[in-house]
Amino acid sequence: MSRRTDPIRHHLSEGLLTAYAAGNLSEAFALVVATHVTMCDDCRARLGALEALGGAVMEADSVPMDEGSLEAVLARLDAAPAARPAAAAPRRGVLPAPLADYVGGDLEAVRWKPLGMGVRQAILPTARGASARLLYIPGGQAVPDHGHRGTELTLVLQGAFRDEVDRFGPGDLEIATDELEHTPVAEAGAPCICLAATDAPLRFRGLMPRLLQPLFRI
Repeated sequence: MSRRTDPIRHHLSEGLLTAYAAGNLSEAFALVVATHVTMCDDCRARLGALEALGGAVMEADSVPMDEGSLEAVLARLDAAPAARPAAAAPRRGVLPAPLADYVGGDLEAVRWKPLGMGVRQAILPTARGASARLLYIPGGQAVPDHGHRGTELTLVLQGAFRDEVDRFGPGDLEIATDELEHTPVAEAGAPCICLAATDAPLRFRGLMPRLLQPLFRI
């Protein structure tokens, strides 16, 4: 398992944590948040405080239920989508528990698909609204220069990468919006393995990445 010797420096935004606590994130984004929270003591504590605050507000706002309210709530629960991915205790291996549950094990269970230049990906099964994938980038290899049409969350699980923003190591989360155009480069050494979620296709500058984009579903 890749272990970092420096603290996590790139954390979840307050907006992402609040939306996750309220159950308002897409499944793909919620998976990234749950995985990061499992790796990050700071964000886990912040999430706990938000959930405690939400519980206190609900108790303060509680009122007697009208006749038939319980049945209506149960009916809504039956029609509700699957519960959000939950943060869990750390797992021995590269993949933290919330992510390992999606993969069905650790890295040996991942079904990688080649993207070229040694880069591989594995698209994870999530509901519509955003997509999630694992990325395997060999040390020293760059990801093609690209921008964003929406939001991209990239969580480092192993290794590290650098781009125009900063360095991102295990546990670090980069939040990219449509204002950012960058060329992530994996550091030399161990492959950089990331969990990434996007709510819109990337915007590549190069011709070849643009031609292959529909095939690779990026």
